[in-house]
Amino acid sequence: MLMTYDWFAWALLSAVFAALTAIFAKVGLDGIDSDYATLIRTLVILAFLAAIVLVKGKWVNPLSLPNKSLWFLILSGFAAGLSWLCYFRALQMGEASKVAPIDKLSVLFVAVFAVIFLGERPSWEQWSGLLLVGLGVVILGIVR
Repeated sequence: MLMTYDWFAWALLSAVFAALTAIFAKVGLDGIDSDYATLIRTLVILAFLAAIVLVKGKWVNPLSLPNKSLWFLILSGFAAGLSWLCYFRALQMGEASKVAPIDKLSVLFVAVFAVIFLGERPSWEQWSGLLLVGLGVVILGIVR
């Protein structure tokens, strides 16, 4: 039974590290162009992940991956890069406590895109929760 909730622990850790990312980035952006700061962050991520993949012996030739997987991972990389550029620009201009909640509207967008592109069908309870997340985002990020 515990095994079925392993994803939850990883997702929770992701949220904690994402929160730290916002705080560390906000402090680190002081006096630095947001695009350049995003490049530094990306280089650190690249080196960190490359080390993990190499140490764990998981390196494979990317060209040996199925074409569909490779192209969608490339698209995902572009989307992540654009997201990071926008996020860092917003952090540089606004308060972290307001920028981060707006960024979490991605939760709603993922649900809608999953319905459109993946054929997922959230229950009415899940939609209710998603709408509450959206309302929470509006209250945290927009209302003064």
